[in-house]
Amino acid sequence: MRFCVIGTGRAGLVHARNLRSRIKGADLVALCDANRESLEAAGRELEVGTLCTDYRDAIRRDDLDAVVIVTPTFLHRDVACAAAAAGKHVFLEKPMAVTVDECRQIIAAAQKVGVKLQIGFMRRFDARFLEAKEILDSGELGRVMVIKSTGRGPGLPPAWIYDVDSSNGILAEVNSHDFDAVRWLAGSDITRVYAEAANFKCPDVQDQYPRFYDNAVVNLRLASGALGTIDGACPADYGYDARVEILCQNGVLYVGSTQEHGLTKVERDGRITGKAVKSWRNLFQDAYVAELEHFIRCVAGDTSPRVTGWDGLKAVEAVVAANQSIAQGVPVNIP
Repeated sequence: MRFCVIGTGRAGLVHARNLRSRIKGADLVALCDANRESLEAAGRELEVGTLCTDYRDAIRRDDLDAVVIVTPTFLHRDVACAAAAAGKHVFLEKPMAVTVDECRQIIAAAQKVGVKLQIGFMRRFDARFLEAKEILDSGELGRVMVIKSTGRGPGLPPAWIYDVDSSNGILAEVNSHDFDAVRWLAGSDITRVYAEAANFKCPDVQDQYPRFYDNAVVNLRLASGALGTIDGACPADYGYDARVEILCQNGVLYVGSTQEHGLTKVERDGRITGKAVKSWRNLFQDAYVAELEHFIRCVAGDTSPRVTGWDGLKAVEAVVAANQSIAQGVPVNIP
């Protein structure tokens, strides 16, 4: 399958490198980015000759079957809808869009012409998360009562995230994965959120962007009656952190670790040491491959992706409600 990756930043390069060398049946034939310097550097590294600075030029090409969209979120709707209208299958990184209405437009655009649409929630393809889901679905631990999900990123957010009105903040950029993981693992929609947030590490942007936050905690209620919490932070100086705890009637599951290799050293003097995970690229490297392999199989076999546009919409819906809760200081119901 012939791909163009639209967006050659950090996440875009992860997908492009995987398509270039790790995914059977994938042919990376084009790259696209409005930043020519980033685009040309990616082209040299990946030995891709077709480089476009305008996504409209890229999606018009006849030698493409699908696009991987890894642009800033506020561009997702326009790029995804245009790609679908051009008959290209769409793999769209999270968060799906800025608003629920934009999500609906993307879903409608894909359905109108019959192209596949998959959202980039790679945790659903991670072996540890998949095993947890299998255990929960088996019923051996009984009903899910409380689910806690942590998502913390190590680096400073890109500047466009500071404006929460146009970006939805770190709850979108970092914690979309957590909102999706909670809903998926619990097998139930989020129906109410109450969120608190603060800016602890970026005081220099406070005057210009008073709504910006770099830490947030969200309390959740699910349709099943289960309770949940999501906490997010960016930057987290110690590294990348993605963990979930699921308390059930008959036991508890812990998914993920802050340790890079699951190794802890305890010395005679009582010192406990271990290497922290420094990058999401390392922690989920196999899951990033697996999700695109799944996307290719769905296109080839004309089957529905495991992660749909509806899943992307439900995560955006919860993020928007959480930001509303932060702004108003009250719980917000999700219909």
